[in-house]
Amino acid sequence: MHTKFSSKRPLTDEEEAEIQQMIASDPDNPELTDEQISNLRPFREVFPDLAASIDRELARRGRPPVENPRRQVSIRLDPDVLAHYKSTGKGWQSRINDALRKAAGL
Repeated sequence: MHTKFSSKRPLTDEEEAEIQQMIASDPDNPELTDEQISNLRPFREVFPDLAASIDRELARRGRPPVENPRRQVSIRLDPDVLAHYKSTGKGWQSRINDALRKAAGL
């Protein structure tokens, strides 16, 4: 995809002028004045209750805590064993865990 104004090179004076003209001609989104910028406040300061609500929602998301979580380890497996389990699709790590549990008699 070709973009007219690439961020990988500096803009020419003509391109900068064109961008400034486009900014000035947009009635729905005028450029902020210095006074408006100086009056800006952080979202959390303006809407503390909404920010707290968002924080609670984000904290609620994700996996629920488990009583006995699995632990991450590093293990070396033969390439053919690894290929076999990966070829079975998503969840191959759990299937290796199940096979190890069965072999250990757990």
